[in-house]
Amino acid sequence: MWLNSFMERRSRPFVVAAALLLVSLLGLLDHLNGPDVSLLIFYVVPIFAAAWYAGRAAGFLTCAVAGLAWFAVAHASAGHFSNPLIAYWNAFVRLGSTLILAHLVASFRRSLAQERELARTDYLTGAFNGRSFAEAAEAEINRARRHGHVFSVAFLDVDDFKLVNDRLGHSAGDRLLRLTADTVRANVRAVDVVARLGGDEFAVLMPETDDRAAQVVLRRIRRQLLEAARREGWPVTFSAGIITWVEPPPSVDEMLRAADELMYTAKRHGKDTVRHEVSPRPAHAA
Repeated sequence: MWLNSFMERRSRPFVVAAALLLVSLLGLLDHLNGPDVSLLIFYVVPIFAAAWYAGRAAGFLTCAVAGLAWFAVAHASAGHFSNPLIAYWNAFVRLGSTLILAHLVASFRRSLAQERELARTDYLTGAFNGRSFAEAAEAEINRARRHGHVFSVAFLDVDDFKLVNDRLGHSAGDRLLRLTADTVRANVRAVDVVARLGGDEFAVLMPETDDRAAQVVLRRIRRQLLEAARREGWPVTFSAGIITWVEPPPSVDEMLRAADELMYTAKRHGKDTVRHEVSPRPAHAA
C-alpha cells in the first residue's frame, strides 16, 4: 500500500526514468549471465510500473528498451543454440509478450479510472453526484476548522421544471438540466464543487468565499440561466439559497439542511429569487 501511494505521488517522467534505468540494469545482468539464466520475470516489474503509473506509451517504451537488451543478448549467445535463430526467436517472443502485457495493464488502469469517475459524477449532466459533494464538503469543513476561513454553499433549484417535461418532453428537460450544470460550472472557479443532488436541484461549494462574493456569483449564474431559458422558450425560473459559514457547521448534514431550507424558503416566497444567510448570524442581526 505504501509503495502504491509513493508511486502515485511521483511524476510521469520520474516513473519512466526509473523504469528505463531498472530495465537497463537488468539488460546488463542478462548480458553477463548469458542465456542459461532467464531474468524475464524481473523485467515484468518495471514494464508493469511504467504502463500502470505513466500510461501505455511509457509501457511500450520500456518494452522497447528491454527488447534491445534481449536482442543484444541473443546476438551474443546465438552460438549457444543448435540453430542461431532460436535466440532471436526467444527475444522476439519476449518482446511481443511484454508489449501485450503493457497494453493490457494500461487499458485496465484507464478503465478503472473511468469507472471511478463515473461513480463520482452524475450520468446526465457530468456534475459531481451527492456522494462526491458530501466528501468535498466534509473536507472543506475540516479545513475551515483548522484554518478559520469562511466558505459558502449554494442550493439552486429549477422552478416549474415539471412543466418542461410535461409540455416539451423529457428530452427537453434533460437538455435543461445539462444547460444548468454547464452554466453553473462556467461561472465558478476550478476549486468550487458543482453537484447535482437529484432531480432539478444543484449545489455549489465555494471554499474561502464570503457572503458578498457568493451573492455576486449566484446573481451572474441566475442571469445567464434566465437568458438561456428565454432563448429556448422554457417556462422556468431559478430559486437559490446561499449560506455562508463564518464558523464551520457541526456536520455535512447540518450544512446541507441549512442551505436546502433557504432554497425552499425562496421558492415559498414567490420563486425566482435568492435567499442568503450568514451563520452564525452577526450580533447586530440577531
